[in-house]
Amino acid sequence: MFQLGTMTPRYRNPQAEADAIVGDGLTARVLEPSPPAVATAPWFADDPTDVGSDEQQAARVVTPTSAGDLHWADLAGADGTVAAFCQPRWLANYLPLSAVPDHYPVRRDDLHRLAFGVVSNTRKAVNGKFGLRWTLGGFGTPFFGVDTQVRVEGRMLVRQYGDKVDAEEITTLAAAAQFLGVEATSDQAEHDTVALGVLDRPLTVDGELVTFVSNWFGMATAALEELRCTPGAPDPSRVQLWPGHFDVAVEIGDAESERITRATYGASPGDAAHPEPYLYVGPWGPVDPGDPFWNDAAFTGASLPYAAIKADPNPCGVALGFYRQAFGRLIGG
Repeated sequence: MFQLGTMTPRYRNPQAEADAIVGDGLTARVLEPSPPAVATAPWFADDPTDVGSDEQQAARVVTPTSAGDLHWADLAGADGTVAAFCQPRWLANYLPLSAVPDHYPVRRDDLHRLAFGVVSNTRKAVNGKFGLRWTLGGFGTPFFGVDTQVRVEGRMLVRQYGDKVDAEEITTLAAAAQFLGVEATSDQAEHDTVALGVLDRPLTVDGELVTFVSNWFGMATAALEELRCTPGAPDPSRVQLWPGHFDVAVEIGDAESERITRATYGASPGDAAHPEPYLYVGPWGPVDPGDPFWNDAAFTGASLPYAAIKADPNPCGVALGFYRQAFGRLIGG
């Protein structure tokens, strides 16, 4: 089991960890990917909001969203052990966000290079999928192949396969690729993907940076999974961490209707136009130019800067409120 504060990554099964916390008579859902690997299309990944059918449920389900019988907050409010378990996993009892680290844009871009140029390629080589997910203390792949996961955890690059775990300190893209047995490539570059550059150049990635970015992605994942559960939400996709953009996002809405309602709801750790993290909503069609909500100058859509979120004791609630404002404008409700 992963232990916060330890230097050596351990074998992790987030689902099993959560089931052990909730005890008999309950089953849990978490935001992180868990084994076993999913081998069915289209996502090849587990779904945190899937509580199963009534016939499949042998116990009440505790979820980080409104999809289950109980919310993690129901348990955390009465049990300090559960509350301590929930906080770093963004299940409930949310913590405020911290200050942006020094020299952040350069360090963030190096982490982006690692995610896009190396980590995502490990999964893509097996099942053609390159989407990532938030994980405790970092980010990584859903489980794939023979219950394999590759993740960034603090300053370490971790490969878990079956019940075995290997880890290596993050140094360069070349070393990371060699450790994982893949090629460091960027053959699916997008408009905001950073160039990989010299593969032997030392990366400015450390535990402070990864913890900061992980908390941002964890907070956003919690908000987006709840948004995805909104009654009447048309055709929601899975929440994924897209390595090309290096953001956590979900798509919701009907792109075939006369009024284009589909949009991407996401959270970026920052980019060339935004030096700090920000929330965003990017509609797939035109928006009302007279509505000040659609405020971003770099793209057609809305954004909320880190400074507007950091000071709030419940950043997840702020994020969900922002997303729901856009949802109401685009879809109604």
